[in-house]
Amino acid sequence: MGFAHAAERDGPRGTAVFWKRLVPAPTDAPALDGHTDTVPDIVGRLGAPIGLAIFTEGNHFPALLGGEIIEPFRVWARAQAHYAGLALDNIVVVTLPQPMIVGMLLGGGISLGNLTIEVSRASGFYPDILMGGAGPLTQLRKASIVEAEARVFARHRGLSLLVPAGNPLGVHSLDDLVRPAIRIVMASESEPGARHQYISALEALIGREATRSILSNETVTFPGRLGIQHRDVLQAIAGRDADVGIIFHHLARYFAATYPEVCAIVTVPGAEKFSSSIAMAQTADPLRAPAAKAFSKFFLGVAREVYPRCGFASMNETEYGATIKLE
Repeated sequence: MGFAHAAERDGPRGTAVFWKRLVPAPTDAPALDGHTDTVPDIVGRLGAPIGLAIFTEGNHFPALLGGEIIEPFRVWARAQAHYAGLALDNIVVVTLPQPMIVGMLLGGGISLGNLTIEVSRASGFYPDILMGGAGPLTQLRKASIVEAEARVFARHRGLSLLVPAGNPLGVHSLDDLVRPAIRIVMASESEPGARHQYISALEALIGREATRSILSNETVTFPGRLGIQHRDVLQAIAGRDADVGIIFHHLARYFAATYPEVCAIVTVPGAEKFSSSIAMAQTADPLRAPAAKAFSKFFLGVAREVYPRCGFASMNETEYGATIKLE
């Protein structure tokens, strides 16, 4: 995977993001893996028996799918007498924004172009575990989709800035974003939770007037925008549709490390004060209850160490694993 210069594809717009694969490609089947054919936020095999399904807000995908969770869980389960017999070859993970996760569960499906995938118990494409913020999980509890309690496992570190490689406009702080020529991009109106967090943090850090000035230069639409900030912000920077991305620190850190030829990170002092937590809940009566129980036990045993290595905040014993009542 890499980047194709726009001159090779669609004129002088910049670059097109080719998303890094998180699982190996099949060796014995055709693969549509071009820029317009990728489906990076559903990982696994549909149509085959599913050993465990995790539906989660997508902003922590570098930690969840980064190699320290899923495969080590399989190894751990095989070594446990209670879980050694679990079929965990096909673990399906959905990493979409929280409103999309809620919508596909309440609506019973998701459409990908000409394809509609049924999301139901009958189809088997249905979560055993859900991860997200307290608000969306509470919404799903009201629909009797998840159990009444969730466990906190991570807290992000607030926002950072994503700029083009080399930082050509010399953006070093939030104050620089007030310059009239600076176009910013961040979570769209379709992701109200993240967007509200960013705007609230900006207002607290630099004031309402400066925030209004920054938002007046927001890139709202651009070719290929999905309404998925963990795809859109990097794409806008790569395609030169925006000059600065406002995004959670761990995502800016991941993008800068993964695509250094395209972008770099600028950290924002004081931003960690404006953070929020992610929690995990089991589905009410999960289809694959033993696997859900096994994963919950393993995950809560390792996430406290894994997530800070991926740019999340370190959590103390009181905060980590805290129970959230969803009703």
